[in-house]
Amino acid sequence: MEKEGHKYIFVIGGVMSGVGKGVATSSIGTILKARGFKVTALKIDPYINVDAGTMNPTEHGEVFVLKDGDETDQDMGNYERFLGEDLTRANYMTTGRVYQSVITRERNLEYKGRCVEVVPHIPLEVIDRIKKAAEESAADVAIIEVGGTVGEYQNILFLEAIRMLKLKQPQDVITVIVSYLPIPSKIGEMKTKPTQYAVRTLNGTGIHPDFIVARAERPLDSKRKEKLGLFCNVPEERIISAPDVESIYDVPLNFEQDKFGEQILETLGLQNTQPADLSKWSEFVKRLKVIEPTVSIGIVGKYFGTGDYLLSDAYLSVIEALKFSGAEAGVKPVIDWINAKDFQNGDGLEALGTYDGILVPGGFGETGIEGKINAIRYARENSIPYFGLCYGMQLAMIEIARHKVGLEGAHTVEINPACSHPIIDVMPEQKDVIAKGNYGGTMRLGVYKAELVKGTIAQKAYGKDSVEERHRHRYEVNPEYIETLEKAGVVFSGTSPDGVLMEIAELPKEVHPFFLGTQFHPELQARPLAPHPLFSAFLSAARDCKKGK
Repeated sequence: MEKEGHKYIFVIGGVMSGVGKGVATSSIGTILKARGFKVTALKIDPYINVDAGTMNPTEHGEVFVLKDGDETDQDMGNYERFLGEDLTRANYMTTGRVYQSVITRERNLEYKGRCVEVVPHIPLEVIDRIKKAAEESAADVAIIEVGGTVGEYQNILFLEAIRMLKLKQPQDVITVIVSYLPIPSKIGEMKTKPTQYAVRTLNGTGIHPDFIVARAERPLDSKRKEKLGLFCNVPEERIISAPDVESIYDVPLNFEQDKFGEQILETLGLQNTQPADLSKWSEFVKRLKVIEPTVSIGIVGKYFGTGDYLLSDAYLSVIEALKFSGAEAGVKPVIDWINAKDFQNGDGLEALGTYDGILVPGGFGETGIEGKINAIRYARENSIPYFGLCYGMQLAMIEIARHKVGLEGAHTVEINPACSHPIIDVMPEQKDVIAKGNYGGTMRLGVYKAELVKGTIAQKAYGKDSVEERHRHRYEVNPEYIETLEKAGVVFSGTSPDGVLMEIAELPKEVHPFFLGTQFHPELQARPLAPHPLFSAFLSAARDCKKGK
């Protein structure tokens, strides 16, 4: 039996998706880190896509960009927020990425003439990637979330990887299944049978879960624990109740209360060298629940609808960043989702006057663009605090060019390549690539440095003269129009070190209480215990706006 320094916890879904595997993974990491262990988290996505960059946000949720530019699943954002650490591309894999690596190695003769097969070579590649991530981060424990649910065809090779790793290192591997226990309204009783089937399906792959995280509307009672323990062959004390909670940030505290961390360490044979210190986390959760005062924030976007349902996951990091800064400032942001298409013709804009702040997040494409520009104009002309993220900054520059400078043909070449005033233009190095129709992986991605102008809103918020922020875009403010925009009152308070790229644009406080846009995505670096300063400045302005009303 092989044994090494790293331990591995696999988190698998049962019954249905969307019930909190990512939060469970993040929370396990949080309670282990609180005990002094070095932890890292990985996500396995069962998609042929090489990365998440080409996936539709209304189907898959937001694309989370890591510091090294990798475009990943939104769960990677949860891991970073809960653990308070930056992860890398080594922590994310997809089916497409795994197959691509194996095929590349085969073409390079790295298998030395052997017949390359789906099994064992694909699971072995998965195991190698997991071990590499643990090694690179020097983790005591690597927690790996397997996307989807047990029984899906797409997952079977990843489950085979777990089985193979467990066979070689039985003392170093444990498995947690996160499963949903429904309470049918016409029956009124919590049902365990779906979870029993999920566990038996998992057993059929050669994996026997060490823990069951039982998700449900209400806490698990002793009768349900007894049934799950008996029929799933899992000790009752290892069945963790995970009822619906007010905030996902309550979950680590609930896990700790159920002694989940202690049992994990015992199962992995790790010594609990220090008691868990979740004091700062607990303080944050208490602040998060502040009810008064509130500020109303209108998010004007387009990635909301999926059939008859509302999908806020497309802007998940923005929502969380607002929460973190709200907790810090002692206010509760109340968010309304506003479809930009409602303002496409300039009608109904007076409804925006009820908000204390307006935010236009990132995005791509033509849908709702005129509605966003109209909303930005309303916020500017009516002194409502405005925060534009990426596309939200670009559209703010177009709005000012059109309505303050008078450039009627002002637009972005993304939407109108032949516009008379290309305020927003594609990066020169990408023009040939885009002309060939190769859009995947053509963007400015990952962390870039920005120099800040002293005395500006941005510089005062950050409290320093240079910052590093994460990007995800193809287009920039056209250098040919910078002087024109500055004459109209725009202050470019953040630029690339060479002064060529405009990273932050704002209007002075004498002109507007808060009108600021960023070419980067500040929401990607907001953390529960380290709120992003620009979001904090925006909410402070919104609070002052409400007082003024």
